[in-house]
Amino acid sequence: MNLATVEMKAFVPARDFAASKAFYEALGFEVPWASDDLAYVRHGGTSFLLQRFFVPEHAGNFMMHLLVEDADAWHAQVLASGVVARFGVRLSALEDRPWRIRDFTLTDPAGVLWRIGHNLPLDATD
Repeated sequence: MNLATVEMKAFVPARDFAASKAFYEALGFEVPWASDDLAYVRHGGTSFLLQRFFVPEHAGNFMMHLLVEDADAWHAQVLASGVVARFGVRLSALEDRPWRIRDFTLTDPAGVLWRIGHNLPLDATD
């Protein structure tokens, strides 16, 4: 029996499908395929499916985590992209978390919360 998995993707909600696609593209994501209701969105080896689906309670409680090599560089890219002003989204400051992640949060146009961060090294005293 072969139970090997290939991939797992989240279906991310979009209140305004076109605006959400434009938001992710402005951040540097690619949209290699899209229909009227679904888009394949990727950055490097990571991806998700953006869907034309919006329930405020769902979108407002949906969270994605993107583990990157350099959260500081990503934060600078988000600022430089202009998405905060263009799409009216929220961006937090970078912070070192007790669970050894340096991250920041970013909301997308539908209210989905993204945590973008990198792992912090173990302290020599741990």
